[in-house]
Amino acid sequence: MIESMINKRCQHICAESSPCIGEAGKTGEWRTSYPVIAQEKCLPNRQNKPVCFLCWLYCPDAVVSKTIPIQINLEYCKGCGICAQVCPVQAITMVNEEKFSFEAGRMGSNDK
Repeated sequence: MIESMINKRCQHICAESSPCIGEAGKTGEWRTSYPVIAQEKCLPNRQNKPVCFLCWLYCPDAVVSKTIPIQINLEYCKGCGICAQVCPVQAITMVNEEKFSFEAGRMGSNDK
């Protein structure tokens, strides 16, 4: 087992992990806020090339896509707000979950 932990480039024992979507399960009813991306502010979108992606890098739930445009899988997002905190251009804001449910319901896009 330790042999599999040895990095073949440096020969040191290194811990390695890679998060998987859904590792902690779907979010459910307990999330209090969720991230919204202002795509016009987002650096990869504005420059149309793979720059920045700090939100993708720091998301503990691995729910931010490394694509242009960036997308967030809200089914698994826990609403921690780390993506909004690390965004250098404040393209991500956290929105109250109740406000979203009300507005989406009014627009008819979240009816169940």
